Amino acid sequence: MKIIKLYNFVIVFFILSVAYAQHDVIINADLDSEKKVITINQKVIYTNSSKDTLTKVFFHDWANSFSNKTTPLAKRFNEDFLKRFYFAKNEERGATIIQNITDKKLEPLRWGRQEDIPDIMWIQPSTPIFPGEEKTFLIKYKIKIPSNKFTRYGYHDNGNFSLKYWYIVPAVYDKKWNIYSHKNLDDLYTPIINYQVNFTLPSTYSVSSDLNEEKNIISNDETIKTVHLNGDKRNEVNLYLEKETSFYNFSADGVQFISNIDDNDLNPKMKSIAVERIISFLQKKLGPYPFDKILVSENDYKNNPVYGLNQLPDILRPFPDGFQYEIKQLKTITENYLEKTLIINPRYDTWIKDAIHIYLMMAYTEQYYPKMKMIGKLSKVIGIRWFHAADLEFNDQYFLGYKNMARLFLDQPLTEQQDKLVKFNKNISNAYKAGIGFKYLEDYLGDDNLVDKSIKDFYSQNVLQYTSSKDYKKVLSSITTKNIDWFFDDFITTNKKLDFKIKSVKKTKDSLEVTIKNKENNSMPVSLYGFRKKDLVSKTWTIGVNGTSKVKIANENISKLVIDYDQNIPEINRRNNYRNLKWIFNKPIQFRILQDLEDPRYSQIFFIPEFEFNVYDGFTLASKFYNRTFIKKDIEYNISPAYGLKSKKLLGSASIFYRQQLSDYGLYQMRYGVNGSMFSYAPDLLFRRFSTSISFHFRPKDLRSNEKQKLTIRNINVFREKDKEDPVVTPDYNVFDARYKYSDFNLIDFLGYTIDYQVSKNFGKLSTSINYRKLFLNNRQLNLRFFAGSFIFNDTKKDGDFFSFALDRPTDYLFDYSYLGRSEDTGLVSQQIILAEGGFKSQLKHSFANQWITTFNANTNIWNWIYAYGDIGLVKNKGVTPKFVYDAGVRLSLVADYFELFFPVVSNKGWEISQPNYSQQIRFIITLSPETLIGLFTREWY
Repeated sequence: MKIIKLYNFVIVFFILSVAYAQHDVIINADLDSEKKVITINQKVIYTNSSKDTLTKVFFHDWANSFSNKTTPLAKRFNEDFLKRFYFAKNEERGATIIQNITDKKLEPLRWGRQEDIPDIMWIQPSTPIFPGEEKTFLIKYKIKIPSNKFTRYGYHDNGNFSLKYWYIVPAVYDKKWNIYSHKNLDDLYTPIINYQVNFTLPSTYSVSSDLNEEKNIISNDETIKTVHLNGDKRNEVNLYLEKETSFYNFSADGVQFISNIDDNDLNPKMKSIAVERIISFLQKKLGPYPFDKILVSENDYKNNPVYGLNQLPDILRPFPDGFQYEIKQLKTITENYLEKTLIINPRYDTWIKDAIHIYLMMAYTEQYYPKMKMIGKLSKVIGIRWFHAADLEFNDQYFLGYKNMARLFLDQPLTEQQDKLVKFNKNISNAYKAGIGFKYLEDYLGDDNLVDKSIKDFYSQNVLQYTSSKDYKKVLSSITTKNIDWFFDDFITTNKKLDFKIKSVKKTKDSLEVTIKNKENNSMPVSLYGFRKKDLVSKTWTIGVNGTSKVKIANENISKLVIDYDQNIPEINRRNNYRNLKWIFNKPIQFRILQDLEDPRYSQIFFIPEFEFNVYDGFTLASKFYNRTFIKKDIEYNISPAYGLKSKKLLGSASIFYRQQLSDYGLYQMRYGVNGSMFSYAPDLLFRRFSTSISFHFRPKDLRSNEKQKLTIRNINVFREKDKEDPVVTPDYNVFDARYKYSDFNLIDFLGYTIDYQVSKNFGKLSTSINYRKLFLNNRQLNLRFFAGSFIFNDTKKDGDFFSFALDRPTDYLFDYSYLGRSEDTGLVSQQIILAEGGFKSQLKHSFANQWITTFNANTNIWNWIYAYGDIGLVKNKGVTPKFVYDAGVRLSLVADYFELFFPVVSNKGWEISQPNYSQQIRFIITLSPETLIGLFTREWY
């Protein structure tokens, strides 16, 4: 019997020791600060804690991600339109140079890298590694440190070094190897490791780290020192090597706190009080921090800041200094607290840490800054305080960050792997949705302590262990009897929207039968509030509302019903949540000067003055009335009466558009629109344009892809006033236009093409244009464009070339383009060009085609933003042989496609550069539309 017990004890002990075995990594590193190279001798004692026999061990070598322009990291920079890495000098990029890999007997071992993935490598031990067995690998290599301008980590221009992912580390094996490339997402997944680091560097440098420092050994000549560091059960080692340290430290609730996040307006005592309060709060909400030190850096914060007005320059920030510092530290300390202690795969299962992170930030703000507004002190400024934005609490920004992407139909499931998220979702929206999801769950459970308890239990049970969101679900299920499947099955794993509506109310003598409609396809719960004037009378939760559901509540003289009055449910549309039982209108109308955030209590109409310019009307003063808030709506209208100061005429425009969302990809959206406008097209001559349209929008399943397709069908009616001295033969006309457009816009490769079919009473035409842009590895850029157009029939001879294809300046008879002077033949505004149709820059004799036209445009960069361009083409008019045309010159692309200058050199006209009045031949592109310019800065986020 004793033998059996002893045997069982040995078996259990063996299983536990294998399950919780840790690897040991000893790093001997030597920094050459001048060459920016670290020479490393590394010993890895790898323990196979799985039940499988391993014939290879995989390692992450993320320092090698910077080695060339084609690594997954480089491709990620390109996808995000970040040019710094692509145009960097070779010495600014990093690399890993492996010198040799041996076992502990110094016998060479086979090793290699994954194909086309230079930051993942494998080592084959001399014999397989059985469960519970350990093997030693000796790796000798050099790390070429990259510039910090790519990820904020690397070498600094002032000689300092911020080191992250600077050494080779084993990957996690959990029935399979968890390996993936560096993509600037701060999401390396490593096993728990016991580290020893012996770092040799010039003695003028200080070393900041959250590892324990044993001792420093200084060389005899005092120019070199070796810093000895160690730390058990760690998942990463970050080091900051500085000639003059920027870090300060103090003790906070039993933890040594180290940071260089600073606020010069706050004294050290106030900083200490703020950090002490944060760490005490986290230890209460989560549990004791298991390490002696916690280090948070300015790099950590900048890579994942608190987005909002607090990012403005110090002189403009509307928040008190103490709050500004405290919220930065709260965000960064909480993130580090979780990252260092919860071992969760950050690329595939990060939502649970995001949810805890944002939920704790919201709880902290509610506890210590309950009256803090989202726009801070600006909420008290006369004029600003009248806006709804001034009413919102600081924590309301989390819902707005999520709603922005949901309204754009760009939101993605919280379980989507991180490298497939669009940047706004990765940095902002998904974490915010996860956090407010916990608030939604808390409200539904009806006990403010349940979510708090589930977080604390989950943390305490899994600290410094491999865990996942599945473990959190088990913890939560164990402390509540309510159905929580909807939260994990619908809210977390899908991007299904929330939009509830009070469809009808049926009154009886003593009750109200309320029909609630779920406008989306899900089964998530909803709360219904009943008010007697301003007093809350009832609150009822209903679950499983898929379609419609009837809710019966006591009729206690209720005057108003509201869905989710406390606004804990992250609905994309709260405007239909109100039903007034005593008044004919559910919500009053509210007029606001200037655009505001959406206030669901009102039907909002905004007013804003606008200014436009063309040479005929001069400056145009407009009063724009519209309903669009800062976040898009499905139905948007715009009415803009205007007055031309030069023409002294009443002008203006009006439009209404409706977006219909069909699915997440493929044919995902249809848009319907009606618009009209009236402005001058020549001196003292007005045009009136009225159009109706429907467009079909297509996109791939991968939302990070810039590939887009659109089919637009529209009907345009144009009415022009006649000039008595030069009567227009066809002043009024109608054109049916069907246009297909494809684009795949990327930093390295751009491909776009358009097929356009137009038909009117007197003509029919078909045209296509193809655009291609390529950025080569040697930083040379080539832009190519092809255009071909042909009339199917053309009876517009009496109208001259008004409806003809243009070689260099389209007549724009559909009034699609923003010409400063569309009828001008001379003067500065006549030199404005739109790169459409022929795409030429020189003004040549054969500038129109009433039969067919083909052109080819090309340009390539000479230096930086200076390009050489050339155009060739054939122009065919009726009864005339085709004419060959060409031009060439220099293009200054100051802001590509937005502001450019073209200087003709040679063409059919000869050497233009030597001809008289050359300044009149210079052409320009200018974009004044605010929305178009904003797109230049937001493209990397969406």
